[in-house]
Amino acid sequence: MPHKFKAERRDKIPKQKHRVTNWSEYNEGLRQRGDLTVWISEDALGLWLAPRRTTRRTTALL
Repeated sequence: MPHKFKAERRDKIPKQKHRVTNWSEYNEGLRQRGDLTVWISEDALGLWLAPRRTTRRTTALL
């Protein structure tokens, strides 16, 4: 069977060791795990300028 090829080398997901009792806290923890917050100072925003376009914009690409 092709789906069992090298099955012993695949990563295994361990079974949960503890039962979740506070689901709201658990869900919030999962949300925060993937959170990436980046702070950009107002000074940096003021200094940033995009380069001027050298070609005409076409509507076909939009």
